[in-house]
Amino acid sequence: MSVADEEAALLGLAPVAPHRSVTYGPHPDQRVDLYDPAPGTARGPHVVLVHGGFWRAAYDRTHLSPAAAELARRGLPVALAEYRRVGGGGGGERTFDDVAAAVAAATAAWAAEGPAPAPVLVGHSAGGQLVLLTAARGAAGRIGRVVAVAPVADLAAAHRLGLSDHAVAALLGDGPGFADRLAAADPVRHPPAGVPVTVLHGTDDPDVPPQLSRSFAAAARAAGAEVALRELPGVGHYAPFVPSAAAFRTLLGAVCGGC
Repeated sequence: MSVADEEAALLGLAPVAPHRSVTYGPHPDQRVDLYDPAPGTARGPHVVLVHGGFWRAAYDRTHLSPAAAELARRGLPVALAEYRRVGGGGGGERTFDDVAAAVAAATAAWAAEGPAPAPVLVGHSAGGQLVLLTAARGAAGRIGRVVAVAPVADLAAAHRLGLSDHAVAALLGDGPGFADRLAAADPVRHPPAGVPVTVLHGTDDPDVPPQLSRSFAAAARAAGAEVALRELPGVGHYAPFVPSAAAFRTLLGAVCGGC
């Protein structure tokens, strides 16, 4: 699959309905979709999957539902999280709080059925920034690991580059206090402590430059965090979530060691 074909390959997949959903607030986007392995087939970690889309309401969780369903078919219980986004009642701390609440809601739903291990948080693109920030904000012990795929993991750099029509400014509000809000939300400034992190990033990603993951990994390691950066040669932004792509197998291995 060429880099140019990746987006069409992902967005062209038919959405897959969840087995059930739980809500964690009154807004329609405060919802988590649960994809369950077939009875007797669960053999991997519990996964909370957080989509990207540069934090904007125009992009929702639907495009990751085929990946969620495929992970469940492989034996992983999956929670596909939705959250309030810019242009739809979210942005800034509302978005950040929603992701933390979605993780808690998924964990509670699983715990109601029996003992469940601390979940693996998997985030794509802007969702990578969200899971890294969630893990950094006091979640050690409640999160097993983080897998960030093509994450916007250096917000300051993303803002300097004006990625996606200045999406960082739209997320945080480009006005008085912006520098403080940026510093508070930037994974480079707040690497997770006590939570192992794996970063996957395609070397040919046209949407989020791989340098953002490199700078995050360097800063996190300097701070003593446990971070593994794996660059995927010839891969763009979307292939790790296309179930038929080789990069999806790389993602699966990062999440559960090849289950």
